[in-house]
Formats: sequence, structure tokens, C-alpha cells
Amino acid sequence: MCHILSRTLATLAATVAVSLLLPVAPASAHGQLATSTPLTGTVVREPLTQLGLYFTEKPASNAHFTVTGPDGSRVDNGWSYGEPKRLDKPVQEYFMVNGVFEPRLYHTGFPAMVTVAHWPAKGRYTASYLSVASDGEAVRGTVTFDYQGSSTPAPAGWVVPTAGPDATLLAQAEGGGSASPGATGGPADATGAAASDPAGAAEDQRDGGFPAWLVPALIVVVVSAIVLVAARRRPATPGGTTPSRRPAGAAGRGTAATRRPTNPTRKTGNRTGGRERRGQR
Repeated sequence: MCHILSRTLATLAATVAVSLLLPVAPASAHGQLATSTPLTGTVVREPLTQLGLYFTEKPASNAHFTVTGPDGSRVDNGWSYGEPKRLDKPVQEYFMVNGVFEPRLYHTGFPAMVTVAHWPAKGRYTASYLSVASDGEAVRGTVTFDYQGSSTPAPAGWVVPTAGPDATLLAQAEGGGSASPGATGGPADATGAAASDPAGAAEDQRDGGFPAWLVPALIVVVVSAIVLVAARRRPATPGGTTPSRRPAGAAGRGTAATRRPTNPTRKTGNRTGGRERRGQR
């Protein structure tokens, strides 16, 4: 039994190792954030009037952007499109074409310029974004940085914004099933020009990928099958064969015991015969 368990555990370990080494289907999300000004994790020492968030395609016209200060209050004051610029480092995204993921490099960033009303205090600031790409997938994330510059007052008449994403954007981001009518530009090609997805690419991207839950499910099925097969082929326990061997040994010992008395009989007979013969002599 211990041998069976050890073999099962070894098979399980090998299966898990193979599953971990299997290549994971590349992410097919489009319109992702390529870079930002300032970069996430950096320190800003001068009060900026705008933050630049550069994507691999134009954000949707109803995209939502916020900037929050150290105390959690918002300091953003709207956003607008900016001039595209060439990226210092190209971004790679994947498209599903005829059931195969094909990589594409993007060299141009399309910015959303988020206006900062004022810098109330030093500390950590967070810029968040929510948009929908041309393939209908949600584009969301955050950029965080530390501000160590001087404090600036809020402009006259400015009111802290409280509005969230509109209902249409939320429905598109949560549904993610169809192309966004609010997207104002397609993904950029390798030269920075707009390019459209292949026909049916968005649908293939959602249905052609390898589901993440299938790997652990396959592991469970394989291990269960191994355990069942091992249990059916389990040999009889050593203790079960011992009783069947003992009667045979006892019988053998009994046969030997029955043979031993014959020798004295023969010896006695020989001795008697010898006396008779000596008497005759």
C-alpha cells in the first residue's frame, strides 16, 4: 500500500510540474497603458498641471479618469486627448487569427491628458483610468507616484469632482462582449498608423484561449484515475498467504513423522534376525 501511495504522489508531483511548465496563452487585451507621465513609482518634485496616460490606442470618448491625493480626495479637473508620441519602448499585444495568437508591436502612444486642479499636500497620489478598447474589452488600472513639491491652492470656483463612470461605460466594461461604439480610434500598427482588427478577431480572442480553470481540473481527473487503477491492481496482503502455507508445512512435518517410526522397526527386525541366525550357528 505504501508503494502505491508513493507512486501516486510521484505521479501527482510530475503532473503538477508539467502543468506549471505548460505555456500560458498570452493575454489578448488591447488598448493597454503603454507609459505615463509621471511614471508609476517615481517622485514628482514640481507641481504638474497635467498627467499624461499613453495607451496603445485612443481611449474611448467616455473614458473615466481620476486623480486622488494623500487624503483620498480627488484633485482631477477633466481630461482631453493629446498628441500621439512615439514610445521609447514598444508594447507587444496579441491577436487571435485563425485560432493562433499572433504578436503585434505598438510604437505609438495615444495620450489622455488628465488635468490636476491643485496639489494640496505632499504624499502619494493615484491616477486611475477606465476605458473600453476597440475589441470591447475593459481597460482599467492605476498609476501611483509620490509628490514632494510645494502645495498649491485650488483654483477659484473649482469643486471637488464626485462623478463616477457613466452607465454606458460601466455596461461596456462589465459586459465586454461587443466592440465599443465609444472608441474613437483603432489600435495602432507598428508604424503608429491606425489599423483595424482582423474580422472576427475580438470574438476569437474570447473563445479561443485556453481556460485557466482547465489545468487544475485535468490534474484532478488524472490523479483520480491513477488512484483508482492502482487500487484495482493492488496485490493481496502478505498476511493472507501465510495461513495457506502453514497446513502444507504441517502436512510435510506429519509425513516426516510417520516415516521415522519405520526405521526402528527395521532395525529391530534386523537385530532379531541376527539373534536367530547366531542361535542357528
